Amino acid sequence: QVQLVESGGGLVQAGGSLRLSCTASGSIFSIKDMGWYRQAPGKQRELVAVITSGGNTNYADSVKGRFAISRDNAKNTVYLQMNSLKPEDTAVYYCMINLFGTFKVYWGQGTQVTVSS
Repeated sequence: QVQLVESGGGLVQAGGSLRLSCTASGSIFSIKDMGWYRQAPGKQRELVAVITSGGNTNYADSVKGRFAISRDNAKNTVYLQMNSLKPEDTAVYYCMINLFGTFKVYWGQGTQVTVSS
């Protein structure tokens, strides 16, 4: 059993910043990828950023230069620093992980980010 607990969402004005955190616990042997997705009302869930076990990162074009993903392997935690937030960043943000040796993807419960104009 793997649990992901997210924190850090909230309401912020356009141009502001937020930092999301997600900590994994449970039956974890070795985490491969950690990442963040988001889903806005009426839209499909989309990739925001992902970081591999080796530290390689990939970002959605819409967040490049504004968001930064990082991870602390000792704490099984992934972070998303979000700067210069825009109203179109408003969504529920979900963290995800996958583990070495399995194709299963684990998801957090989601945290709401609302950016007001």
